[in-house]
Amino acid sequence: MKVRRRLARGPVMIDVATTALTDEERARLRDPRVGGVILFARNFTGSAQLAALTAEIRALRDPALIIAVDHEGGRVQRFRDDGFTRLPAMRSLGALWVQDRLAALDAARATGFVLAAELRAHGVDLSFTPVLDVDYGVCGAIGNRAFHRDPQAVAALAQALVAGMAEAGMGAVGKHFPGHGGVEADSHHEVPVDQRDFDTLWSEDIAPYRHHLGRQLAGVMPAHVIYPNADPGPEPQPAGFSPFWLKDVLRGRLGFEGVIFSDDLNMEGARVAGDIVGRAQAARAAGCDMLLVCNRPDLAAELLERWRPEPDADSLARLAAIVPNTPLPAWLADPSALELHAAYVQARERVAAIPDDTGAAPAMTAATIGEQRTEVLSKRG
Repeated sequence: MKVRRRLARGPVMIDVATTALTDEERARLRDPRVGGVILFARNFTGSAQLAALTAEIRALRDPALIIAVDHEGGRVQRFRDDGFTRLPAMRSLGALWVQDRLAALDAARATGFVLAAELRAHGVDLSFTPVLDVDYGVCGAIGNRAFHRDPQAVAALAQALVAGMAEAGMGAVGKHFPGHGGVEADSHHEVPVDQRDFDTLWSEDIAPYRHHLGRQLAGVMPAHVIYPNADPGPEPQPAGFSPFWLKDVLRGRLGFEGVIFSDDLNMEGARVAGDIVGRAQAARAAGCDMLLVCNRPDLAAELLERWRPEPDADSLARLAAIVPNTPLPAWLADPSALELHAAYVQARERVAAIPDDTGAAPAMTAATIGEQRTEVLSKRG
């Protein structure tokens, strides 16, 4: 039996290719600069397989690598069957809010509980959810991933979802700070520019982060969007590379103390910061604690070969705090045990009754990154 290697978590989160680890991936995951793994739909064929994969990842190091996934519901849900409930798009909860606010809050809490319970039972620590972007109806990349047009409705529904996640012992990571909903361009493929001023962003898009919800988030993921009329710097950068947005606004004015995760440094919206090492250096200098490099193992390997970041004690403490450090309760220790837990069964029935938004774009997967292009677009109208 191999002994887990004692190694502090590094600031890089990477992915793996399939449903089981290769020797090369095991070696890469033991690199001291790596601190986490993000999973995708390609890493899942069933409940038992996923539990085995996360157990192997967890056994590589001590403390264990953070295991995360984009699992929001709707078109961004990586695991969809064999132990996982189909979750509604968040706009479905916003539609319910218009009809019955109390029912919407109850449905949001149930959704968060089911989402987190199923992931934790399979060995996943975090989901990068909820989306806190305001639904202006202009951004296809966000679309029905957003709760509502009203920032207060976004905050209330997200707070209920986060409370449900907390009942299953999972922290929440809000995204995409300060807001991706006001641009038409998709930062997976383009470099979006939002021309609005700071006061407008503060009163609208940042409102959910100013709500009580902001103090309940364990993590925040900034947007790969440039805000030239809000960022006072001489050369405004996308929020994930901007000390103004991350240090002055998020940490300073909003008092956020949790983990800041970069969005994927392989996205087109990140390329303004240079090559993969330049992007990592810029994101960390701006205030990101954990840097995501997805769907490009060659770039992950290049970053780990060339980048030598200094350890940051504050970042290490924040990363340690974002994942539970106590044993799972019996009802979460095995996916099959969920079916015997009355609260989970009731919540799942509540989720199944939510009318889902069917006017969505196709499911977002790793393949949607595809061939990338650079095109700067501003907010419509």
